[in-house]
Parts: sequence; C-alpha cells; structure tokens
Amino acid sequence: MTKTLPNAAIANAAPPRFDAKFQAQLAELIAWRRDVRRFRPDPVAPELIERLLDLAQLAPSVGNSQPWRWVSVDSAAMRQKIRGNFVRSNDSAAANYRGARAELYARLKLEGIDIAPRQFALFCDHGTAQGSGVGCQSMPEALDYSVAVMIETFWLTARAAGLGVGWVSILDPVEVTADLDVPQGWKFIAYLCVGWPVEEHIDPELVRHHWQDRTGAGRQVISR
Repeated sequence: MTKTLPNAAIANAAPPRFDAKFQAQLAELIAWRRDVRRFRPDPVAPELIERLLDLAQLAPSVGNSQPWRWVSVDSAAMRQKIRGNFVRSNDSAAANYRGARAELYARLKLEGIDIAPRQFALFCDHGTAQGSGVGCQSMPEALDYSVAVMIETFWLTARAAGLGVGWVSILDPVEVTADLDVPQGWKFIAYLCVGWPVEEHIDPELVRHHWQDRTGAGRQVISR
C-alpha cells in the first residue's frame, strides 16, 4: 500500500539542533551497524516495520524520484526458492577460491534466510515517472544508487530499534526477478533479512573470521 507522508508537517517543522551528545550517539550507531547473519526467530511487530519503512522514505534520491520498490517475501515456498538460488550461487562463488581461502569461505555464514522473520527484496523502478528524469539522464545508474542510499537509511533506523539487517548479495538477480514476478522495468538491487540478532559485535564478521580487515584505502582523498 502506498503511503503519503505528511509533507506539509515536515516543511513547517522547526529545524532541530543536534548537540554533542546526539552526535556521539550517531557515531556509536554507525559504528555498531552490522551485516547480520544470525537471527532469533522471534517475530518483529508489524507496526515497528511500518515505522522503519516510513523513515526510509525520507532518504534522498536523484530527482526526488524515490525509485525503491519493496517486496515482502513471506511465504515458505518463495523463501525456499530464494534459499535454493543462494545455494546454487554460493556453490558457484566458492569454486573461485582455492586452498585455505576456499576452506575459510566454506565456514563463513553469508545469509540468514532460514531464520530471519522478515525478508524483503528491493528493486529499482527504472520506469518511474517521478522526478521526470532530473539528474539521471546522463547517469541512469543514479537511480540504483538512490535505492542503496535508502537501504542504508533503513539499516541505521533498524539498528537504532535493536533490529539486525543482513544484505544477501549471493543471488542470481535474473532468477530473483522472475520468481517474484515483479513489474517490467524493476531492477533487483538487494535482498534483506531483518530480525532480532542472536549476537551483537562492533567488529564486522568478516574481520572477526579473518577474511578481510578494515583498511584505510577508502579513507584516502586524492586532490587534483
């Protein structure tokens, strides 16, 4: 169901002032956001999910196109299809590694499809009329990037509510799109598992299991 946000109320709101305490808490929230693979089976209240979805709609998008489209994957049969897709894709990915790297890859847990109580497939609607093409005529991929920014917005608000989110990318996007029977022009971007995490860590799982440390490569700024 499409919801209309109270734009007038937002427009008339007084601008907040974010003090040092809030800034510190925001930094802590960002530091503690994790890609979660292990979930408790406990259900998530629908009203909480609705609140998080409402907040995610405030994410920026090119041309204010808001191209993200959510599909809630609820049925056991459909989740089994997604699970099968993951297994095949993961087996194919595993074949690219050798030796100790292959052994480590086999031990990694890379999805939470079997347990996560809420699961969503995220698509980008490349046929949307919203935004009238502003900002994406020379870079149409900016629509996809807008969906990614919205996902991070959802991720952080979910983490603030105590929920974990896991992005499953080891999937065949063509197969996911066909299985979910979405409208033509929708491009698969992400599969998200959402639920209460079994454990919480400040370090990423791939760091903890010696797959990839955090490095300073992305912190470098090149001047021209």
